[in-house]
Amino acid sequence: MRARTRAICKQPALLYAAAMPSKPRMAIVGPGRLGTGLALALRESGYTVSEIVVRAPGNRRARALARRLRARLLPVPVVELRADVVWFCVPDGAIASAAAALSAANWKGKIALHPSGALTSDELAVLRKRGAAVASAHPMMTFAAGTRPGLEGVPFALEGDARAVAAARRTITGLGGACFVIARESKPLYHVWGGLLSPLLVAYLACAEQVAGRAGIPPRAARRNMLPILRQTIVNYAALGPERALTGPLVRGDVGTIARHLRSLSAGASSAQEVYRALSRFAVRELDVKQRRALLRLLGRRSAR
Repeated sequence: MRARTRAICKQPALLYAAAMPSKPRMAIVGPGRLGTGLALALRESGYTVSEIVVRAPGNRRARALARRLRARLLPVPVVELRADVVWFCVPDGAIASAAAALSAANWKGKIALHPSGALTSDELAVLRKRGAAVASAHPMMTFAAGTRPGLEGVPFALEGDARAVAAARRTITGLGGACFVIARESKPLYHVWGGLLSPLLVAYLACAEQVAGRAGIPPRAARRNMLPILRQTIVNYAALGPERALTGPLVRGDVGTIARHLRSLSAGASSAQEVYRALSRFAVRELDVKQRRALLRLLGRRSAR
């Protein structure tokens, strides 16, 4: 199945192309941040969003979105859907129940997708039994409140039934995105990867901001002054890889400087010191640094005093 799915992702599926129009009608279940952004991107790319499905039809944002898209606003449960492709953009824990709530509709020949990074297409199994082809199609992108990131160039991880993967690939290509296939058993680690790239990166940056505050630099100034080195570090990492992009006292094996760093974090910044130790230990163990043994001895101590 994996080889078959991968082949479908790399080239258009003739069977799917024959079964559906080049711009199939779309429905969005759960117009939250991701669902709203996806709906607008679909409309801008020439797709018709025929339905917006919500639990609370009185929701002002949902009504405004439906008017903007000229879509029907439908309350759960739904017994009839005009859309060919239905996106379940609800929280992970609600995907299976949302699918069950809509299972009374005619799903024969339809495509059901959900954008969860952690869960597999089996969350939509009830619709598979009703005749739909199902898949997960997760965008490697963050959707923070008050933002609407573009989807052009964004990679989507696909997993599920071959016909649904082909449909998702066709839609994502229409949005200007990219796609790759992920094995269902790899979804948890794939989601950890995404977590390290965004929410835990934000946590790391908040830690850096806290350390800057202890050095007397206000939060807003710290965030502003972080940007040049952050941008260049990402550029270096992408172009050179981790070994050559790593700079600073770890690469030089400067045990004395690392010890001073730990001492400066020992009073009133214990959480930041934990982060510093953990990341430094990873770098020393996994990357090319000098004085590896001495650094590991230092970083393994509970206190640097």
